[in-house]
Amino acid sequence: MSKNIQTKAGRHPKIDPIAFRCSVNFNAAEQVQLEAMHQKSEVESMSAFIKLLIFGKPFKVFYVDENSRIFIDRLSDLNAQYRTIGVAYDQAVKALRDNFTEKRATSTIRELVKHTKELVGVSHKIVELAEKFDAEWLQKYR
Repeated sequence: MSKNIQTKAGRHPKIDPIAFRCSVNFNAAEQVQLEAMHQKSEVESMSAFIKLLIFGKPFKVFYVDENSRIFIDRLSDLNAQYRTIGVAYDQAVKALRDNFTEKRATSTIRELVKHTKELVGVSHKIVELAEKFDAEWLQKYR
């Protein structure tokens, strides 16, 4: 018969397998403190968090302020509305030039330009408010 040739099947072995485990016991107060630190760090698992603490690797703690999140969401909504207005503006100008006389289209476009300038003014005020908000509130957490 032919030789038995073993084919390699299954997972490839890891180069540096994680096989060594340690056990640590905490009292109730220490456990609460450890869990609070773990939640602030937002590391994916408790074991990864403990490894970061033991070996002194840096990790970041992010503070999420609900008010700033709401403010940023509303700014994003305003930005989306400005994009929508821009698309509608382009479509309106194209329709005016295609369907109306040049005199009528020009007068209507002047009205659009006036309203666009008002929108730009509002946009600048929003940017100023956002910068003021950033300077007063978001710098506290950095």
